[in-house]
Amino acid sequence: MSAPPKSLILFLIAVMAFGGSFFAQQPYIQDVQGSHAVDFTQIWLSHEHILVDFIGADSIQPDSWNHDAIIAEVSPYLDELTAFKVNYFVDATPAYLGRDVLLLEKLALKTGLRIITNTGLYGARNNKFLPKYVQELSAEDLAQKWINEFKFGIDGTSIKPGFIKIGIDTADPLDTLHQKLVKAAALSSLETGLTIASHTGKAIGLWPQLKILKEMGVSPNSFIWVHAQAEDDNDTYLKAAAMGCWISLDGLGWDVDRHLKKLLFAKEHGILDRILISHDAGWYDPQKQQQTITPYTNIYTKLLPQLRTQGFTEEEINLLLSVNPAKAFSIEMED
Repeated sequence: MSAPPKSLILFLIAVMAFGGSFFAQQPYIQDVQGSHAVDFTQIWLSHEHILVDFIGADSIQPDSWNHDAIIAEVSPYLDELTAFKVNYFVDATPAYLGRDVLLLEKLALKTGLRIITNTGLYGARNNKFLPKYVQELSAEDLAQKWINEFKFGIDGTSIKPGFIKIGIDTADPLDTLHQKLVKAAALSSLETGLTIASHTGKAIGLWPQLKILKEMGVSPNSFIWVHAQAEDDNDTYLKAAAMGCWISLDGLGWDVDRHLKKLLFAKEHGILDRILISHDAGWYDPQKQQQTITPYTNIYTKLLPQLRTQGFTEEEINLLLSVNPAKAFSIEMED
């Protein structure tokens, strides 16, 4: 029998020397069924919702939801994505607003989608969706709760988050509680490598968040400016892109033309490599008897044909659908 190649011997030596950390250093994606290596050829939806309950943190009762009824209602909309070869579905619903990881796991198994859930808390809408304990806890203690979900699983399950979701009311300076959320997200990101996606809207609330992250040593590359389409000054996107954060134009379930104009601006000014697109669509609302779910398909049926007409290349479209979201949600600990 011939001796093994030298390259294999060196590889095995490296594995023995570094142990599990040899593999842990490789970027990966975490969905509700586990983790796997980053693949830049897969198609993403980077900000969607399957279930949202707006009743408020003090009144929400996840045990009252009927999974079978929700699955029956939502599955046809998820099944439509097969025709467009969608692989990843980021569910951006945070805790106390309807995050239900067991429901997401059931839907992932049923549809074949890689569904990604989150840790974190949502402070927008005057803190209606923040549990009372946030008032008493420090940013460090709050972060530890989120880090524990990443390390040990969410709500007693083995399901782990693939990113951190927070929300702030757009202001400068930020509300004190919202500053705490950003600091807790920063600490969690530093410990776990998870990207922070923050419900922000207009850029007035972006800058104080990026300032906190900088002070705490978190790269803007680990931050997604959610609902950036709300900003009216397009030049602001150039500043945000230069700083390195991700710019999420995620209202395509509702307004394609507005997003098309912003994407044309991004192409013209060379910042397409910082842009994420999604619908912010769905969702099942347990407070409603009659559901009105918005499909997750406008990108494929309406936006892409217009982008191609406007001169977007397939490489640029692939950047928006696959490369950018894979980079934005990849988990990688910085040295």
